[in-house]
Formats: sequence, C-alpha cells, structure tokens
Amino acid sequence: MLPDPAVEALEPDGRPEVLALRALKLGDLLVAVPALRGLRRAFPDHRILYAAQSWLEPIVGLTGAVDALLPTHGLDEPLALRPGRVEVAVNLHGNGPESRRRLEALEATRRIGHQAPGWSGPEWEDGVHERYRWAHLVSAHGIEADPLDYLLRPPAVESPAPGAVVIHVGAAYGSRLWPVKRFADVARSLSDAGHLVLLTGSAGERPRAEAVAQTAGLPDEQVVAGRLGLLEFAALIASAELVISADTGAAHLASAYARPSVVLFGPAPVAEWGPPPGPHLVLTDESVRRGETFATDPDPAILAVTPEDVLRAAAELGIRS
Repeated sequence: MLPDPAVEALEPDGRPEVLALRALKLGDLLVAVPALRGLRRAFPDHRILYAAQSWLEPIVGLTGAVDALLPTHGLDEPLALRPGRVEVAVNLHGNGPESRRRLEALEATRRIGHQAPGWSGPEWEDGVHERYRWAHLVSAHGIEADPLDYLLRPPAVESPAPGAVVIHVGAAYGSRLWPVKRFADVARSLSDAGHLVLLTGSAGERPRAEAVAQTAGLPDEQVVAGRLGLLEFAALIASAELVISADTGAAHLASAYARPSVVLFGPAPVAEWGPPPGPHLVLTDESVRRGETFATDPDPAILAVTPEDVLRAAAELGIRS
C-alpha cells in the first residue's frame, strides 16, 4: 500500500524532530524568528519543522532556524504527521483549544506552550508584543531566546531595483487599506523629488497598485505588484531606500532587514505588533482605533494618517520630498 501523503507529508531523515506550529502569515513568521532561533540553539541535533502556509517556504529558509516547512493552512485539518513521530511539539500559534488539539494529536514526548489543561508553561498575557511573547514562552521552558534576534539572512537573489522607495499598497484586510489617493499623493511627491518609487502588493492587489500609479502619474513599469516572487520581494525590501506600508508583511520585512520604514497602523495595537528599535516610524491615532481586524473598511486609526504625515516621517528618516 502506498503511503498516505496526508499522514506523511515529509519523510523522516533519521534525526529526532521538533515541530513548531504557527499556521499564519508572513508577519506572524517574522515575529516568531527569535523563538525559532532559540529552538535551533537548544536542539542542534534535531530536525526543526515549521508548520505554516506553504507559500512562506522561501522566507522560512532565511531564518536560519528551520530545516523544513510542513504545509499547514490554518487549523481546520490535522497536522500531516503520524502520532509519535515528533519528539517536541511547540505551540507558537496561540493558546486556544484548536492549536492545542492539533499538537496533542502528535503525541510528542515534550510539549512547549502556555499554561493550559494538559500543558505546563507560563500564563498567557494580553497586551504583550509578539516578538517578546514567543521569545518569553520558550525561555520559560528553559530555552534561551533574545527577542531582538530577528534579522533575516539576505536572499540569494538580486534586488530588482536597489535603492528604490517601496510603497506597499495592499493589505490582507480592508481594515488596513489606506486610501488609493493618499498613497498616490505620497508616491507623486517622492517621485517628483527624484526617488525611484515602486508599488508592490500581491497579484490580487495589482489593480489597486495600478490605480495608485495612474493617480500619481507613474509609469506602468513602476508597478511590480504581482510580478515578484517572494524572494525577489524580500530582496527588494532588503535593498530599499525606504519602505512605506500598512502593518503588513512588507513592514515586517523592512524590520527584518533594518531598512527605514514608515508603518501605518489601523486595527492592530502598536504595543503588540509595532516595529523594533531602528529606523522605523509608526503613524496612527490609537485614540480612534476601532480594532476590528476583519472589517472591510479602513480602521479610523489608519484614516487619521495623512499624506503630509507620511512625508514628514520620511523626511525624519532622511528621505526628502
């Protein structure tokens, strides 16, 4: 009988295995890098698997902490590993019953997570920055992790436009979408000042990027939304003069490569998701924040940010318009 790929997605290579579950998006991966690096140091002879969406695989390789990605799209399906195979199961996804059940089904010898029925560990705390939360979690289990150990390795591809100003116009949810006209005002001002402005986003966000370009008077070749692979996108960010983005994976990549960034926050609390120390400025008005991540319309906190605010922040980072 042929092996069931749903049960055995990755063949064992003879090493004992650690499985870290965080079946989320790019920014979620990047704030977990310090915890993953702690696991790597604590288990140098283990194979470390990271359970997350498959499209993240190129970036997972840049953490220097993970040996293989286990494709996992959310928590709706069991993890594709047979019970008893994994020695250490690590819950970096959260502390809800769904993530715990998925990991409990692996029947690992050791569990690393927050305090819960059947789990020992630190109590979950609200309001903690995500980099600190996960570094603290593994540290509480005797695995030293530095929350500021978050920088990625450089991609093994060249940037398509070294020194560009990258304006990332997309976001996963409408609550984080800054208006097209405002992006266009910023893009026009920076382009008129002599900066090469590139507009990024996913393939689905390309029409939005094209609308920004048309409104700003930028040529089509400066719209690269949907035209870059993930490694090319990372290389573009890693070489950028400036990154302007809502609180998305693009902003987290700018942090991961210590590139100057202006980050527009809407529903997410800055205290939990803001950039680390460095050349990064946050713009928002949390006094009007609605905080509904899955809303279809922009959060009032991000709508409180004006193009003039963004250009002033860029000037503070040395980027004149």
